[in-house]
Amino acid sequence: MHDKTLTQLATALKSGEFSSRELTSHYLQKIEKADGTLNSFITVTGEQALNQAEEADKARAAGNAGLLTGIPLALKDIFCTRDVKTSCGSKMLDNFIAPYDATVVEKLNAAGTISLGKTNMDEFAMGSSNENSHYGAVKNPWDLTAVPGGSSGGSAAAVAAGLVPAAMGTDTGGSIRQPAAFCGITGLKPTYGRVSRYGIIAYASSLDQAGPMARSAEDCAHLMNVIAGHDVRDSTSVARGVPDYTETLNAPLSGLKIGLPKEYFGDGLDPEVEKAVRDAVKVYESLGATVREVSLPHTHYAIPAYYVIAPAEASSNLSRYDGVRFGHRCKDPVDLIDLYKRSRAEGFGEEVKRRILIGTHTLSEGFFDAYYTKAQKVRRLIRQDFLDVFEDVDVLMGPASPTPAFDLGAKKDPVSMYLQDIYTIAVNLAGIPGISVPAGFAGGRPIGLQILGTHFAEAQLLNVAHQYQQATDWHLQLPAFAEENA
Repeated sequence: MHDKTLTQLATALKSGEFSSRELTSHYLQKIEKADGTLNSFITVTGEQALNQAEEADKARAAGNAGLLTGIPLALKDIFCTRDVKTSCGSKMLDNFIAPYDATVVEKLNAAGTISLGKTNMDEFAMGSSNENSHYGAVKNPWDLTAVPGGSSGGSAAAVAAGLVPAAMGTDTGGSIRQPAAFCGITGLKPTYGRVSRYGIIAYASSLDQAGPMARSAEDCAHLMNVIAGHDVRDSTSVARGVPDYTETLNAPLSGLKIGLPKEYFGDGLDPEVEKAVRDAVKVYESLGATVREVSLPHTHYAIPAYYVIAPAEASSNLSRYDGVRFGHRCKDPVDLIDLYKRSRAEGFGEEVKRRILIGTHTLSEGFFDAYYTKAQKVRRLIRQDFLDVFEDVDVLMGPASPTPAFDLGAKKDPVSMYLQDIYTIAVNLAGIPGISVPAGFAGGRPIGLQILGTHFAEAQLLNVAHQYQQATDWHLQLPAFAEENA
């Protein structure tokens, strides 16, 4: 079962090849066997999952099953899940049991999917390697000495290792696409506002977006059919109709116009990554697409703009964790100020503290206009770059990351870590959708091809990705770790 895609498992469940309980038990056994090595899960909800599986089998027997009824999934531990610990990878929320479900979780439950548990992540989604978690680093199943990427590294590693057929992640500056690239799976970051943020613990509210992570674009399309749509509880959710994302998967690519941003192929790009991306583009040309070089002139401003805007929003969002209402509370505070100081000092990790301090500084009197206001102006220019380019091309292609997965502990300097997101951050600043698909290997570690589209072009991105996956088999290759722990 571990080598089947979500779509194949759904077909097998429908035909009665196995029951949801059998399938769920299989994955729970794999998690128990292998996750002690990977550390991809924070919480495994085995009993709850088996109960959900029994209900799914009853629904199927009664003829009330949908396509995804009985399919096991995992949730990044940033989605509030009723009566389950929702830690956001932080000591601050190690004791927090969510009293309600996030909208994404509600929709998945309504579709009959089974939650196997909550996956590990960089604390409060702040990181590019999944080394910032209070629960320890996650390992990459392709090479246990490498990082899986972040912040959705637990979700990516679990899918790549065959511990679960699909998982939910969130993407603030590349946190779905970069770990998908590092782990050799498919990850989609939808348009900002396409998927509700209600019940997702906030990092940077104007950038965060939830999306699916799975083996194939087809799998992601099925999941998008469930999770996309307007939510009155989320003021940033867009009131716009949701298409059937599977309907156009097989549309031919003849006449597709592809743009290659010249800024994505400069200094710092690993030669093997560049070769893999250009080889992928040749596949598209063989499918009838045309290719031209384009320019996104403000790309080099994306990282500095992001690391002003995102920490500023984080500083505001994380001010609620004060030791008073919920989360970690220091012992025996002498007064209110001592309670605040020690609860936050003990509850937050180093990277979170760093970003809170940066954000507080940029929002302070005398620096707000110099930093935050200017960064927002740059953000508008970056967004306009994309809008201008999409008047001439249908999609953009380039690397998801400048290198394959790096070694655990290799990035000691925060700035060198931040530069790993150089090709993904601008997408969040502009609010457009992007997808990463497997496109080769370098030194045994996966390489991701990033495909970008204009606002609400998820159906087109999934079609373009699916056609590539019909012509190649990178997405079907499994790490030796998955085979050894089958």
